Order: sequence, then structure tokens, then C-alpha cells
Amino acid sequence: MVGFFMSCSCLIKNAKTKTIFAKKKKLMGRKKARHPRFESLEIIDIAAEGKAIAKIDNKVVFVTGVIPGDVVDVQINKKKRSYLEGYPVKFHTYSSEREEAFCSHFGVCGGCKWQMLPYEKQLHYKQTQVHDQLKHIGGFEFPEISPILGSAKTQYYRNKLEFTFSNNRWLTKEEIDENEENPDVRALGFHIPKMFDRIVNVDHCYLQGDPSNKIRTTIMDFAVANDYTFYDPRKQEGLLRNLIIRTSTTGEVMIIVIFLHDEQEQIKMMMQHIKENISEASCLMYVVNGKVNDTITDQDIILFDGRDHIFEEMEGLKFKIGPKSFYQTNSEQAYELYKITREFASLSGNEVVYDLYTGTGTIANFVARQSKKVIGIEYVPEAIEDAKVNSGLNGIENTSFYAGDMKDILTNEFIFENGKPEVIILDPPRAGVHPKVVDAIKFADAIRLVYVSCNPATQARDIALLSDKYKVTRVQPVDMFPHTHHVENVVLLEKINPEIS
Repeated sequence: MVGFFMSCSCLIKNAKTKTIFAKKKKLMGRKKARHPRFESLEIIDIAAEGKAIAKIDNKVVFVTGVIPGDVVDVQINKKKRSYLEGYPVKFHTYSSEREEAFCSHFGVCGGCKWQMLPYEKQLHYKQTQVHDQLKHIGGFEFPEISPILGSAKTQYYRNKLEFTFSNNRWLTKEEIDENEENPDVRALGFHIPKMFDRIVNVDHCYLQGDPSNKIRTTIMDFAVANDYTFYDPRKQEGLLRNLIIRTSTTGEVMIIVIFLHDEQEQIKMMMQHIKENISEASCLMYVVNGKVNDTITDQDIILFDGRDHIFEEMEGLKFKIGPKSFYQTNSEQAYELYKITREFASLSGNEVVYDLYTGTGTIANFVARQSKKVIGIEYVPEAIEDAKVNSGLNGIENTSFYAGDMKDILTNEFIFENGKPEVIILDPPRAGVHPKVVDAIKFADAIRLVYVSCNPATQARDIALLSDKYKVTRVQPVDMFPHTHHVENVVLLEKINPEIS
């Protein structure tokens, strides 16, 4: 519980000097005076987006960092007409279901927020979330939801992590109380929630397996020993900016270091050090990104050593993953997700399949051998090029891929040219499907739709728009991200009148 109490108390901390800290404390003190504090609230449930619920005078109070069964004093920090939001400042009773967090950064780092909740309970609340959002947002009829498919791995399950360098490390309460004059404020880690310029320095991360922690600490130690400057997002200065580590189930490792400026002497020193000390690296690359934002999709990737890609495998299929490629971040659970998708599609080998939001064509290539033809559409041109390469790598000749905005590509003319599909698979981003795409899907008149979603709320909204023509016949939640509230959901929709086309 130490990490959690640190997070609550550290809301008014982290200044480089006593003067700044005093000012922050004064400001936060004023803010607290405007909002009430409620004593001995019992946490009764968990709602969508992982927010715990208490009630005061029949008004809902959303509380962070607690679970059902906890009894806490809550400091309100946001007041709305229909609800309140707050955080716990004192625990009177701990829930009998609460578990000890396994990570020392719990409660401070923005990841793995459900560590204190037993995994079976995490799955229960995710299943409930899917049910409630389909019922209340969708409003359509659906069958009993299949039990959520849990992840075999609940630690070290991610194949990609992005860390941030910072010259403004998040200081613990103990560090601030010690009043050290010049603490080392450099960090390599994750953002504090809702703070773009505060980074918690990560000692050990349980999200990505070996050699991820070794890579991060090797780079951090070298940077500190050689006095590299760390990024300051407010001033837009400091050489070291980000670090991306990608791994695969084949044992390959990709390392990308992002620098703010093209300081070749320091860049080469760093990259050479990584090459000599991280033998596991299959490819070593760097980026010079002088933009305000951190995205590298529009930047040149420079290969320093090895290949410019790694490979993932699934059922004997090889998938090339480049530095800009999208691939499901839980590789082993992605395989389970794709098997469910293929099962729902009920392919006999004679179907034309549209794979909308195809990404690098993973699902398209995964189902191609059971299909007559697969058409993949994706917004990102680089992803489409990867999709084509992946088809070629696996000797798949019945796929075609198109790059562009879905609402502009998937037109009536496009459907006539490529043939009406029997099956449509769609895996859109969290925002869901554009209304024009919904209309195009209806026009395509497929017998079955398989809707894969990382956001059951927008999925429910979209299915409601399709419900005049399609009915939901199967629902299968899948947990891709243990210790978070996020849940993936696969829904099978079938035509209400299949004989009418």
C-alpha cells in the first residue's frame, strides 16, 4: 500500500526547490478549500473506465485507487451536476479482496492500476463492463455473453513499450522531506497520470519481459555517466527524448532511441554502447525528432545496426514488424483473439472477406487460407505496405490491400469493383466507425459481420446503427491488458433476413 499512499500525497509535491514546493502546496491548499471531504464512504462497485463508485446523498462519487469493500475518506477534486470525483485520503477499512501490489511504482506510475484487485475479479468487472455498455448504450437484444477469455500471462505480456527521458523526475514524499539541495532529477520511465512533464523513473517494469529492463537500465546508466541532457517538454531542450523497445515471441528485439537534435557524436556514442552491451538486439535504430509532439510516424528511422524489422509468428505465418508497424501488444493473447475472430467468421473457403482497419494485415493474412479473397483497408500507407509484404512472406496470393481514409475508400463503387463480401471483419480504433462507413457496410450486404473492438462503448453505439439489418448472435470478451480496465470484445452479427440482398 505504500505506493498508493505516495500517489495520494504526492499530488502537491515534486518541486526542485523548497520555494516552488511551498507555492504548489499553497495553491493546492486553496483548491482543496473549494471542495468537500467526505468521511467513511464505502466503495460499492466499479464502473466503466475502471472508476470505483461510492454514493453520498444518492449522488455517485467516482473514486480512484480503491476497490469494492474499501471504506475511505474521500477528498473531492471535481464537482459536476450529476456526479463527483475524488481520491482517498484515509482508509478506515481495507476490502477483504484487496491484494498487495507487486510493483514498487504502483499508485504513482500510470500503468497497471488494478494490481490491488485479484485477477479473477478484474475479469468479472470487465465482463460486467461489456454487458452494461451493450445494454445501456446499444439498447439492442443480444445473447448471453460468453465468459471472458483471460490472459495466460498477467505480467510481462506486452511486446512494445515506450519510455520517456525527462529532466524533471517525479520526486517521492521522502525525497522532498529530506530537502536534498540538488537531487538527481533525470528519469527514464513513464508519465505521471495527467502530467505531460512529470516522469516516474522506472526501476523495474513488469509489463515487458527480458531483456527490456536490462536495455532501459543500460541506456540510463550510460546517459547519466556521460552527462547526456534529458528532455524538457516545456523548454523543448535536452538531447535524449524517448526509447521504444519491441520484442516478439520469436525472441527478437528492436530498440529505437529518439533524440531531439542531430548531435552525431553523442548519438553514435550511445548507439555503439547499446550495440556492444545488448547482444539480444536484432535491430538498433534511432530517430531525430525535433517536433513538439512525440510521434515518429512522420519521421525518418535511421538504421544503426542489424535489420530494420523483427518477425512475429502465428500458426506458421510470419509477420514483419517495422518501427512504425501496428501489432497487437499482447502477442499470445492476440493469437486467441484472432482465432475467435476466424471462428465467428465461419469461413468455408468460398467467401469474399473485407477486413476493415486491417493495420498490417494480420487478421487478413490469418484468415486468407480459409477464404476465396480478402480485401484489406487501412488509413496508414506504411501499414498497408507491411500487409503486402506479409502476404508475400507467407505465399498468400488472394489478398489485396488499399490505403486511405475508410469513409473515402469504402464506397459503393469500391464494393462493385472488388465484389460484394460474404463476411466483413472490422477492428476500428477506439473512436469506432464513421457513420458513412456504417452506411457502406449496410450497402455491402454481407451475411456476417465480425466486429472486434477495444472500446465496447463505441462498439455498442455502432452496432445499434446496424441493428435494423443485423442481429447480435455471439459476444466474446477477451482480456488483452491485465491489471487495467481495458477490455477487447468480439461480436458476431448476422443478417436478420439472409435471403434478402
